[in-house]
Amino acid sequence: MNGPSSPRLSVIVPTYNERENAPRLARHLRRVLEEAGLGDFEMLFMDDGSPDGTAAAVSELADARIRAVDRTGLTRGLAHAVIDGFGRARSEVLVVMDADLSHPPELVPLLVKAVENGSPVAVGSRYIPGGGSEGWPLKRRITSRVACWLGGAVTPVRDSTSGFFAVRRSALSGVRLDPLGFKIGLEVFAKARHGGRVVEVPYVFRDRTSGKSKFGPRMILAYLQQLVGLITARSKGGGA
Repeated sequence: MNGPSSPRLSVIVPTYNERENAPRLARHLRRVLEEAGLGDFEMLFMDDGSPDGTAAAVSELADARIRAVDRTGLTRGLAHAVIDGFGRARSEVLVVMDADLSHPPELVPLLVKAVENGSPVAVGSRYIPGGGSEGWPLKRRITSRVACWLGGAVTPVRDSTSGFFAVRRSALSGVRLDPLGFKIGLEVFAKARHGGRVVEVPYVFRDRTSGKSKFGPRMILAYLQQLVGLITARSKGGGA
């Protein structure tokens, strides 16, 4: 909840078996935020009971602004973790990013600035001029493009599958986010109260260098189910 002692921004990072990557991200992002004059932050690593000790590795950083939330016993999944993070975060500006270093910490101050300057939602985008991806095989690039094209049915965001974004808490007030699938960004872009005022900031996605990717057929199926649910809700007047 926002209050007198609330930080300026909350960064929410869902994790599962990211013991090597999560502390590296925390240290890198901490440095970037401090250099940008955004040292009044909190980072919430929402960990789904990683057996590799991700939560313990984050806690070893011994920085009160950086917390590992052990979600053992709660419903697992990226969307559940992010929505849980929204509920625990204390600031008005909420940032969501992955732990695997595929999302550049240097972009976070730009996303925060866009939201603080009046855009309810700011998206790290691969599919506007200046954006792109590296390290992906052709099949995955095609899959991503098709998924974003399909996402156009519920949001004008060009990179509708982006998991790297900032949103103003007030834009989510009264909005019911369904924790289905892996693409919580799509859920936010389609339902948040942004009135079309969404800024897309270009970045180059670089695939993880360590750890195992969660991408696969299960993720694709979950995305299609999520998209059908959003389209159905919109047709019934349930969209934002």
